[in-house]
Amino acid sequence: MDYLPNILFAIILFLGIGYFAKNVKKLIRNIKLGQDTNVSDNKSQRWKNMAMIALGQSKMVRRPISGFLHVVVYVGFIIINIEVLEIIIDGLFGTHRIGLSILPESVYGFLIGTFEILACLVFVAVIIFWARRNILKIARFWKSEMTSWPKNDGNFILYFEMVLMTLFLVMNATDIHFQAMNSGNIISQYIAPWFSGLSESTLHIIERGAWWVHIVGILIFLNYLYFSKHLHILLAFPNTYFGKLKPKGQLNNLEAVTKEVRMMMDPNADPFAAPAEGAEDEMPAKFGASDVQDLNWVQLLNAYTCTECGRCTSECPANLTGKKLSPRKIMMDTRDRLEEVGKNIDANNGEFKDDGKQLLGDYITNEELWACTSCNACVEACPVSIDPLSIIIEMRRYLVMEQSAAPVELNNMMTNIENNGAPWPYNQQDRLNWKNE
Repeated sequence: MDYLPNILFAIILFLGIGYFAKNVKKLIRNIKLGQDTNVSDNKSQRWKNMAMIALGQSKMVRRPISGFLHVVVYVGFIIINIEVLEIIIDGLFGTHRIGLSILPESVYGFLIGTFEILACLVFVAVIIFWARRNILKIARFWKSEMTSWPKNDGNFILYFEMVLMTLFLVMNATDIHFQAMNSGNIISQYIAPWFSGLSESTLHIIERGAWWVHIVGILIFLNYLYFSKHLHILLAFPNTYFGKLKPKGQLNNLEAVTKEVRMMMDPNADPFAAPAEGAEDEMPAKFGASDVQDLNWVQLLNAYTCTECGRCTSECPANLTGKKLSPRKIMMDTRDRLEEVGKNIDANNGEFKDDGKQLLGDYITNEELWACTSCNACVEACPVSIDPLSIIIEMRRYLVMEQSAAPVELNNMMTNIENNGAPWPYNQQDRLNWKNE
């Protein structure tokens, strides 16, 4: 019976990590539904971007208040959870504060004291974040796409962090032997008097209860990430690594279209010639994208990485002038559709069964796509290198090249370019008239 708590702990740990691994496998499967794309270039720059943007939070601090608070929560939460290693060892082997038997008391006290200070700072920062969302009601958290789940999701994470930090401090405050050391209890020494007058057995029960709820809470938090926008805690690193390196104004070309244009401009080319033996037909099955499977896997990774912070939408000139477009909604819709496709595959033994839906039309409207000015403000604003514009461009290509559904103004412009070599309705003999337009 002495080993029962250790066995129970091992079972809980196995189930928590196992369920997380299952969801990670599903996540990778969904991302791989995207088209292949080559992002193996310039590895040194990619590593630098990941270090600066994901680890160094360089784009977060452009907004000083929220940026600083985010750094506090990010650094504090990561460092505090180093103690999870000690908890796991104690839980599996029945030890208590194994770190004390490995490290000198002064070193161990320094580490736990640092964790306590960070826990307190995280708690304060989380309260400020909660107030910004729910009392100050900052506009970008209350846009139309922030319906009940996205809005509540942000609060759920804040509550999670408050509870976990509180449990950590209570666990230390009610540990009689730890408090007797008088080393490392920088914050918990002020909480310990709250429990004065209680018997040792009662304090032990509270300490053990806080210990168990703390580790179970961490496992619940870990598994909640898959269903939450806070998946970016994990995905920000690969997303910034695979982020776009080319200048933001440079759009990618469709190789099949480039090939056709070159052939049209080559007077010696025979458009009816049979392809050379062994040559592959490079003509894609579809131009542009109408559903998530038509996007590349980096764009799908972008969708799962979206933090829903709204910085992109708050910088979007189309949104600021009342247009329907919200870059954040583009990413949220892409992720929601991808999740729907993934569930469809799960329900049909690993195969996708046509459900009569697609990203374009059922989630994202033509009006949203054509409201975009292609200014890249959303790309520049994103703190984790997400590129909503690339998805918008791919769906626009589908509308133009597959459905001939460009707006009248754009069709007129393209007709003028074809006939006059310029967007304006003047022939080349009237070039001087263009300057008045």
